[in-house]
Amino acid sequence: MTKKIKAVCFGEILYDVFPDMERIGGAPLNVASRLSSMGIDTEMISKVGVDDKGNELLSYLSSRNIETGNILKDEDHPTGMVKVNLSDGGSATYDITYPSAWDKIELTKTMENSVENSDAFIFGSLVCRDEVSRKTLFELIPKATYRVLDFNLRPPHYSKGLILELIQHAEFIKFNDDELFEIADLMGSPYNSLEQNLLFMAVKSNAETICVTKGRHGAVLMHDKKLYYNSGYKVKVKDTVGAGDSFLGTLLAKLLQEEKPQQALDMACAVGALVAAKEGANPELSNELINTFINPV
Repeated sequence: MTKKIKAVCFGEILYDVFPDMERIGGAPLNVASRLSSMGIDTEMISKVGVDDKGNELLSYLSSRNIETGNILKDEDHPTGMVKVNLSDGGSATYDITYPSAWDKIELTKTMENSVENSDAFIFGSLVCRDEVSRKTLFELIPKATYRVLDFNLRPPHYSKGLILELIQHAEFIKFNDDELFEIADLMGSPYNSLEQNLLFMAVKSNAETICVTKGRHGAVLMHDKKLYYNSGYKVKVKDTVGAGDSFLGTLLAKLLQEEKPQQALDMACAVGALVAAKEGANPELSNELINTFINPV
């Protein structure tokens, strides 16, 4: 019997509040949802309020086969909410309520055990905006065997010092193109091209794998000192919320499952595009739909 691959996602779980609806979201939750759909044994570490929204989030995660035993409950702070503003092209900006329950994740022994026994520990930068959750994250990072950093730069919730510290702890880093240019510039990069800045980050970090998404123009992946490219897929964008998270969840799942890097990247770009073509961060996508989208003939 093959060993089940386990991933643990740490950070914000919340509701994205659109002008006309509310949808469950939060980058780590979105990544966890896609990992689980790709056959990875997935767990969330987070915190919700003692309220209806928190109960709904826990029910949702359970329905997606995501382990919720390390999601704490907070009597003093509400479940997270984010007001999402969409441009005419579907791009999103965010107004993130503070403080929320996920800002106050306290360390427990069971969290340490889960991270120690995982094949991948996924975390981002936004959860570090509050000292409580930041302290817990930095106590869990040394317990992990494989650390995946998913930047989620939301002004004003990050600093240069935080970025530099997180980068040194990751074996796998995912940027979007704007984040790559911003962070490389912070670290003193003299370069202007995306590829040069990707290679600059490889030298400046400990990461063996770096991926940069380029919106509708696909992505570039550096893995085992080789570069892989996907030039993107054509879709009519509904909204971009969660597209990058589903991209990461798919890419990471396929690499953990020892898929060839090019095939993993192609599938990840396809899933990201299909998510952008649908409403909300976590639409269900069948393997048949994904495969037909990549190879329609």
